[in-house]
Amino acid sequence: MTDPWTIECDFPFRGDGRGSAKDAAACAAVVAGTVRPGRVPRVARLMALAIRFDGLIRSGAVKNQAELARLGHVSRARISQILSLLLLAPDIQGEILFLPATKRGRAPILLCHLWPIAANPDWKCQRRKWRDLRRLATSQAG
Repeated sequence: MTDPWTIECDFPFRGDGRGSAKDAAACAAVVAGTVRPGRVPRVARLMALAIRFDGLIRSGAVKNQAELARLGHVSRARISQILSLLLLAPDIQGEILFLPATKRGRAPILLCHLWPIAANPDWKCQRRKWRDLRRLATSQAG
């Protein structure tokens, strides 16, 4: 019989692949209860992105929406769609940023649901439509 071999060597891992150390740390944080399980809804991430884009344009870090589109490798129309979220009433923007995590499946509120609300310049009407949308999303989720 032959004895088993043990080979030891350093292996360079990239920190951005599947199973990386950051993934292990994130899993440990969820198990420890320090991070809530689930994922941040896409509309919440897009709302944060819209606020960030607006800040970049206002500060002069980027010249305009066209430059944002070029830098992000997306169309100017997509930048406009994202920035249209800034037309929502400030309290609605805050609620979107702190939507509950999506545990599984598709998030109940999508960007296309928010465009008709943002298109209305009356914040009172926006708030009424937002309440209706939240009510509908809650009833479908439960």
